[in-house]
Amino acid sequence: MTERVASPLSPEQRQQVVEATRRRIARAGVLFGCEFAEIPVTFELRGRAAGMYRVRGGQREIRYNPHIFARYFSDNLENTVPHEVAHYVIDMLHGLCRVRPHGPEWRAVMRAFGAEPVATCRYNLEGIPVRRQQRFSYRCACSTHSISTVRHKRMLGGRVRYSCRRCQTPLSYTGQMPESG
Repeated sequence: MTERVASPLSPEQRQQVVEATRRRIARAGVLFGCEFAEIPVTFELRGRAAGMYRVRGGQREIRYNPHIFARYFSDNLENTVPHEVAHYVIDMLHGLCRVRPHGPEWRAVMRAFGAEPVATCRYNLEGIPVRRQQRFSYRCACSTHSISTVRHKRMLGGRVRYSCRRCQTPLSYTGQMPESG
């Protein structure tokens, strides 16, 4: 049986999401008495998250998952848009490094928006393309370990060495991918 892949947002829905995001940013300016710049809104997020606020190279953006957003459109407009805009507002007011991601400052912004301050939503992701991280096989003296792509690259680059917690011997790459199970 073939799993049906969920359709992404239509161009009209994307425009609605962009406008809803801009309205929330403008509303935050009124609520907090300062002007917040509009930031890019993109729809290339993959994986299990409906949305993400990101700062990369000094550039701020809000990213949405077009498949999850499309399936749960109304819920995402009501919850995900204010959630991500609240992260942006907290960044501008306090700086991301100075507060917890879903701490009291973020919850206060969510309440000011009239939104429930919930950190995650539980959606059925069947049929939604999710990114799966590749794993790599490493050995120590006592067993085999499945290592994430990030840690694998760090070890290959010589930036870090990991040891087994049980036997304390350094992990070494087997050159193989572990079997998925």
